[in-house]
Amino acid sequence: MKRVQVCFAIQVLLLAASLFGQSKVTIYNQNFAVVRDQLSLDLKPGVNEVRLTEITAHLEPDSVILRGKDAKRALQILEQNYRADPISEGLLLSIYEGKEITFFREGPTPGQTEVIKGKIIRSGYVPHQSGMQRYGQAYAMRQIAYAAPEAGGGQPIIEVDNQLRFSLPGRPVFPSLTDDTILKPTLYWLLETDQPGKLDAELAYVTGGMSWEADYNMVSPEKGDLVDLVGWVTMDNQSGKTFRDARIKLMAGDVSKIQSEEVLSRLGYAAQRPAFVGTPMTPPVSEKAFDEYHLYTLNRAVTLHDRETKQVEFVRASGVKSERVYVYDGLLVDFNRYRGYSSESIRQDRDYGTATNPKIWVMREVKNSKENHLGIPLPKGRVRFYRQDDDTSLEFTGENVIDHTPKDEVLRVYAGDAFDLRGERVRTDYRVDTSRNWCDESFEIKLRNHKEKDSVEVRVVEHLYRWVNWEIVEKSHAFLKTDSKTMEFRVQLDPGEEEVITYKVHYSW
Repeated sequence: MKRVQVCFAIQVLLLAASLFGQSKVTIYNQNFAVVRDQLSLDLKPGVNEVRLTEITAHLEPDSVILRGKDAKRALQILEQNYRADPISEGLLLSIYEGKEITFFREGPTPGQTEVIKGKIIRSGYVPHQSGMQRYGQAYAMRQIAYAAPEAGGGQPIIEVDNQLRFSLPGRPVFPSLTDDTILKPTLYWLLETDQPGKLDAELAYVTGGMSWEADYNMVSPEKGDLVDLVGWVTMDNQSGKTFRDARIKLMAGDVSKIQSEEVLSRLGYAAQRPAFVGTPMTPPVSEKAFDEYHLYTLNRAVTLHDRETKQVEFVRASGVKSERVYVYDGLLVDFNRYRGYSSESIRQDRDYGTATNPKIWVMREVKNSKENHLGIPLPKGRVRFYRQDDDTSLEFTGENVIDHTPKDEVLRVYAGDAFDLRGERVRTDYRVDTSRNWCDESFEIKLRNHKEKDSVEVRVVEHLYRWVNWEIVEKSHAFLKTDSKTMEFRVQLDPGEEEVITYKVHYSW
């Protein structure tokens, strides 16, 4: 590390800061976290150079806050440096560019080793990914272009016997580590204090590489729609640091955070089988409103290893009423084909809206209320549905994703398509008079219930897409106007029954 020159006569000492106490981590479901640690500093008179290695590999340097816990004692940060390029073969190759080193490779006979001398013309090393995250897309694209195989940037060039090779001639052996190398991501500070001695300090910073998601399992009995619900918190630590016996909080909500353009992948989920036996216990996670969001706190210390995915149960409820809803939306539109179409173009295109969707959707509706044994804010996540078979085994019946859902709101989740229900939507007439600014369109919708025993109610959704001014001038069934461009028919179907809905809509503009 480069030494900093100070303009006054004072001693600069290198100290290693150490952590004490529990780490506190607040993880956001947007692939970042806030880490808070306690530091023990033993500062000498003058300017102290302090090094800390117990940090993450995705720390955001400009988010670092370091402050002494003794308000009567001044602590000033003269300079801060962050290094996130731990020693690696590629880094050492780049450090020794232009120099000759030794390479070992297996000889022609077993057990024989050949020694080759080679000069490193180009290492092919690409800087640590945190640079891409910090400096944005332009920096990332330059680094990716440099490292791309077709550009040749990712290939080392080694000169052996006055000939260039676009690969390593063997296993490199380096003379020694240099002063510019580190073994772990490191923070360096130049600190000045008005009083020497030990000082307890607080360190806080934002880091990438950490995220959490909620997962829900809903299990229905063999008959009926009262479900048991278990919610899991899935925490993923890819930060480069292990947090031992940490106090973990989880922030739910859409917090404004400037993210880099790098695409962040999400890990798969481990399968979980909930059990619904035993007496009620203290929940492992407590929840409270915080600012405009909701904060979930794990009620026990947790060790979260680097590159570990950990799950903790945070909600469990039995006897939750779940209503099954069948929805038929027969409109099938290729939006790529009609991308950029104006309202006038849609009005005059007689083929628009004539394709049909035969599937009837199965939806699950759950009221998130105390009366329904819930009534807590539910963070967004994946919901899986299971139903118990007559042999007591659980069978998977669908899944989908819910958004953040406040208490007393209704969860409505698409679970799949009904096997024994079918729909058919056909336009029977279309007339348009552009000179008099009107259009008439007629439809026939057929619903069929192939179930042998069960009656069902189907909600038929129709979209009035030609124009905002419309009137239903003919209809076979009553309907509900759900918004300015949507209406809904509710039709009861007995086993083996077919029902036909017809209507005519008049548009004017």
